Amino acid sequence: MDVASGAARGHLLRDELLRRGLRLPQLRLLVALQDTGQVSGAAAQMSMTQPAASRLLSELERMVDARLYDRHARGVTLTPAGETLAARAREILYRLDQVQTEIAALTSGVHGLVRIGSVTGPAVDLILPLIRDLRIAYPEIELSVHVDTSDKLGEALLSRDLDFYIGRVMEGVDRRAIRLEPIGPEPVSLIVRNGHPLTRREDITLADCLHYDWIMQEEGGLLRRTARDYLLSHGYEQPKRILSTSSTLLTLAIISETNAIAPIATAASNFYASPSAFGGGIHRLKVAQDMVVDPYSLVLLRDHEASPAMLRVLDLLRQKIRRRYGGDGTLPATGDLIAPAT
Repeated sequence: MDVASGAARGHLLRDELLRRGLRLPQLRLLVALQDTGQVSGAAAQMSMTQPAASRLLSELERMVDARLYDRHARGVTLTPAGETLAARAREILYRLDQVQTEIAALTSGVHGLVRIGSVTGPAVDLILPLIRDLRIAYPEIELSVHVDTSDKLGEALLSRDLDFYIGRVMEGVDRRAIRLEPIGPEPVSLIVRNGHPLTRREDITLADCLHYDWIMQEEGGLLRRTARDYLLSHGYEQPKRILSTSSTLLTLAIISETNAIAPIATAASNFYASPSAFGGGIHRLKVAQDMVVDPYSLVLLRDHEASPAMLRVLDLLRQKIRRRYGGDGTLPATGDLIAPAT
């Protein structure tokens, strides 16, 4: 076989699915099926009837010569083959979405959508000032900011629903798929409402705090584990009464209306304690001031092709990290993270 015929055969192999009739609506439908877990839900996302969706999926199964999903009482579950194809389909659709952004950036300057994720502390400490500066430096760049726990942010990054996030990489994530730029540890503070009985006392202790209800993340949450381990390492048991919630808004609302105590990121506690936020109704207790969560990082996908807009945002963000935490990623003293507004 000569080189030319070998290259031609390789080209045919690469185009095999396209030659069999693969169409983009089939890839979109499979991704929608993975997201919804129901043929009817996927059909609704695609604005087609359920019979039409079933027909497209059947054609796709014949095309790849593999069963792509199994039906059950509550909907459908993708098979390993279906999961593999859906992952590749999501990548293809994402890259096609990026084409228009890249073309627009070449013809009319830098603009586009950049999707950022962050845990609570850096969201206040880094992302909030980033948003302010970005509106001045690059007003045409649109930001989407998702604040959540590191496990949820990791899932969103791997499914390419985020461009990058600031947080931690949880157990079970394939480290070969990601890139880390370490930033530093995240201090934690205990907050109460202004006027809480503990705000009228000097030299309070952790033992004093345990007489009150605590508002914490759900079991298994990193912030909850940090508070639990801190109490145990200092010889204290867990609070007897705990309300579990992952909602920062609900936590602040309960704190404002009751005598409960909550551990939250110090950067967030400083912001919420300022007169401009919640009327200055939140108070940070001067106890357990050395409590910190494990270090967090800037987390990116290793194979992600950054758009011009994403590169601009990352450059601004890295500048802020260097200015705020120093070139080695070391955090400043706890009280220096964010000065209360005046």
